[in-house]
Amino acid sequence: MSERAGEAVPAAQKSSWTSFMKSLAGFTGDLSAMTAPPFILSPTSLTEFPAYWCERPELFAAIADGKTEQTRALAVLKWFISTLKGQYTSRNESMGSEKKPLNPVLGELFYGYWPANEARGGKTTLVVEQVSHHPPITAYRIENIAKGVILTGHNAQKTSFSGGSIIVKQVGHAVLAVSLPSGQTEEYLITLPRLRIDGLWYGSPYIELAEMSYIQSSTGWLSTIEYKGKGYFSGKSHTFKATLTPPPHGSSEPTVIEGTWHTNSKDVHTGAVFHDVTSPKEEVTVAPIEEQCEWESRKLWFGVAKGIREGDFETAATFKGKIENDQRQRRRDEATANKTWELKHFQYIESDPVYEHLGKLFKANPPTEDAYVYLNNGPPS
Repeated sequence: MSERAGEAVPAAQKSSWTSFMKSLAGFTGDLSAMTAPPFILSPTSLTEFPAYWCERPELFAAIADGKTEQTRALAVLKWFISTLKGQYTSRNESMGSEKKPLNPVLGELFYGYWPANEARGGKTTLVVEQVSHHPPITAYRIENIAKGVILTGHNAQKTSFSGGSIIVKQVGHAVLAVSLPSGQTEEYLITLPRLRIDGLWYGSPYIELAEMSYIQSSTGWLSTIEYKGKGYFSGKSHTFKATLTPPPHGSSEPTVIEGTWHTNSKDVHTGAVFHDVTSPKEEVTVAPIEEQCEWESRKLWFGVAKGIREGDFETAATFKGKIENDQRQRRRDEATANKTWELKHFQYIESDPVYEHLGKLFKANPPTEDAYVYLNNGPPS
């Protein structure tokens, strides 16, 4: 392996990549604060990542159209599996390999929407706020009011280096709420898979999903999703097996779905296509840069992103350093004034009652988790 190490690294970056790999190998603790070589930086901030949850907005809206608890649970599973390609392989397709996203500043914002149409009813809106910098935590809200489908969640990462790979434990969860014609609300607790970033030795990182994640419905239906990736000697990339089981004492048989989450999958019993993400996705619509406030991601990181896209890493580093220095000064000023940063769209709670209640149904680990409650005050019109 060592003879091919760094084979995908640009010649001008080989020395910095070698130093980076040596730093990784000797590093203990969380890797999130490490500085990556410029060529592997993404021009996109982590605050934009929640948009991946809804880049197929028809599937998000269609959850509300299910006539039974089972069909809605299947619709949630189909939508969730269909989000994975964008979240975990889209950088490989557009940039050639996985890139390290820009680490958002506290208070950073990202607003977007998907326009209304006949298939999905009204407009679907997105509000994202960086609610913590150390550790980096991103809170988000996606809502289609016309359909009565709302997703609220938060995400953080704990990273470590092991066996030549970066291991990412995703911290946080999401809650999907569906308003029913009866006036009741159905809720789904969604946990997040663990990531393994491979291909580092060659300078061409890519993500594999690992272990398990769960979608627990308040009606008792549970989706258990097992992820398998390509190993050193065997296996196929990006494979999964999802099993939807009925509530205890239910009469329905489990539904088993198998395939590759970045392309398509089938119902094991019927052979019918379950999900297919080989068709084009729909990008989120964002206001022009000149109309954004200083805290919105694309305006805040404009100079950095431009430098990265143009290969002018010196300019990118200059802009990036200024943003980071400004943030450090804000924290010093707050400490001097004995103040703390006030969140704009979310409120922190120590224990999420939905997580605690639904998590008990499948023995979630940990048994409780904190959360960020949306304040219903955005996005701007």
